[in-house]
Amino acid sequence: MLAALADGCSRITGFLEGEDTRASARAFAHMGVRIDAPRAGERIVHGVGLHGLLAPGVPIDCGNAGTGMRLLTGLLAGQGFDATLAGDESLSRRPMRRVIEPLTRMGARIESNGGLPPLQIRGGRALHAISYALPVASAQVKSAILFAGLYANGETHVCEPHPTRDYTERMLAAFGWPVEFGEGWVKLRGGQHLRATDIDVPADFSSAAFFIVAATLLPGSEIVLRDVGTNPRRTGLLLALRAMGADIRESNPRARGGEPVADLVVRHARLRGIDVPEELVPDMIDEFPILFIAAAAAQGTTRVSGAAELRVKESDRIAVMANGLRALGARIEETPGGAVIEGGQFAGGEVDSASDHRCAMSFAVAGAIARAPVRIVDCANVATSFPGFMQLANSSGFELAATPG
Repeated sequence: MLAALADGCSRITGFLEGEDTRASARAFAHMGVRIDAPRAGERIVHGVGLHGLLAPGVPIDCGNAGTGMRLLTGLLAGQGFDATLAGDESLSRRPMRRVIEPLTRMGARIESNGGLPPLQIRGGRALHAISYALPVASAQVKSAILFAGLYANGETHVCEPHPTRDYTERMLAAFGWPVEFGEGWVKLRGGQHLRATDIDVPADFSSAAFFIVAATLLPGSEIVLRDVGTNPRRTGLLLALRAMGADIRESNPRARGGEPVADLVVRHARLRGIDVPEELVPDMIDEFPILFIAAAAAQGTTRVSGAAELRVKESDRIAVMANGLRALGARIEETPGGAVIEGGQFAGGEVDSASDHRCAMSFAVAGAIARAPVRIVDCANVATSFPGFMQLANSSGFELAATPG
């Protein structure tokens, strides 16, 4: 997104060939941005400058990408043209009012289906900066406000109840936009310029998480995951797993694409249940489905609280994971903001991933340690974030197979 708005040509390596990232690329192609793909995992983005986007001739389809829709809403609020953002059935159920409200305060005009997609963003609005305290910690909402702030008069200031991922702040700095940020706050002034730069994207921690937990749970396992992003605003799961007794070592720490990275060496270890500290929740919000699997295989009780955000992800992840784990013989009690999980062993059975990619991959890890086969239904959306998951998992020792229907 920032490369598209920059002056000049940016090269991105380590590009994820997933449906979400491709949907974002298609969105900018509809707005006149040329994006070349010389090879898999690489993109060359010919930036058009902050005010160079063109009106899309069709509604922009964000697919399943909630991050893409929310960030695009902030970006489009400052354009001179109207645009419509739509998504698939799952995305059409995800709440957007949390983005609409602060952007409206900045002067944007956004119409929705009762706070749900599709969204109609009216162009030609003069935006003004605001100081906004997020009621719920959300890197997506923060980033949407910052994108609108690029076009706003004055200084936009966002405060968070808990620090969230700072990828947008770091990336803005990498593209030359003056931005100040720290633990739980960020501010920038509109009317600057983005300069094209080359970005080398680290390996994704959320994708690595499935293999971290699988290696931890399967006796005799030892794996090395290379070049994994270890931004502390993303790796709360590492702290939680280590508190449970996991054997995870970071080696060769360095920087890549302006982000801290390391190789992760993971060995099998026996886990014990814990009360997950609430301060870790924002730093592991996407990793809770796989944490539920680890907790259900641990010795003792694990308690999760303060994670109500899980109920408005691609699915109600608390309910989906609870229903699936019960189908596999685990004991789990839902709470409004989490769950109480009793550790034990997995039986076989059928689970419904509710078209949620992270739940589907988490149940695949459960299947690797279950006493009998596990059948996972409604899992086509794995390709949104992790194309090639099945092939990579099987090359690592899983036994996954696609079945008709």
